[in-house]
Amino acid sequence: MDTSEARGLTYGFPEREPDARLRELMLYIAEKCSDDIYFGAIKLNKILYFSDFISYLKYGEPITGAEYIAVEHGPVPKRLVPIRTELEREGAAVLQKRMLLTHEQHRLIPLRAADLSLFSARDIALVDEVIQQSRDKTATELSILSHGVAWMVPQEGESIPYEAAFLSDEPITNEDVGRAQELVNEYGWAA
Repeated sequence: MDTSEARGLTYGFPEREPDARLRELMLYIAEKCSDDIYFGAIKLNKILYFSDFISYLKYGEPITGAEYIAVEHGPVPKRLVPIRTELEREGAAVLQKRMLLTHEQHRLIPLRAADLSLFSARDIALVDEVIQQSRDKTATELSILSHGVAWMVPQEGESIPYEAAFLSDEPITNEDVGRAQELVNEYGWAA
């Protein structure tokens, strides 16, 4: 057992069929963002990340259950590239490369509708909300938002536990200290 398992950290949810859910959610997001000029690979990564981690934060479970890793530009589903390659190989999507200002954008173009039977209405509503909040934001703007404490916990290339969604980079307040002391006293956590 590795140390992450011993500490009970959750890097993925294999029982959720993360590859199937990730592939269908990638197609869904690409379709919903087809009219967003800033939609490319980085924005797709961010929408997936925010959707999964917000779902975990709100409901105790992610939407895809995919494992995310830390890379230079923020969190990325570990299996994103192999799944995108599979989508291309089977003719479900193509990767379009085009220039946007001074950057080459890699845009996933769906060639079939996503299978939404894998998701609950709550899942899709949350993804739609993330897409709407991301609309008209550049990849750089979304990258800045995703570079909070949760992304900085692991080293580059390491997995990001879903529990990192509970971390905050806000300063600790006197109210926080007081509440922590109440919990220490209530549960006898004092050493």
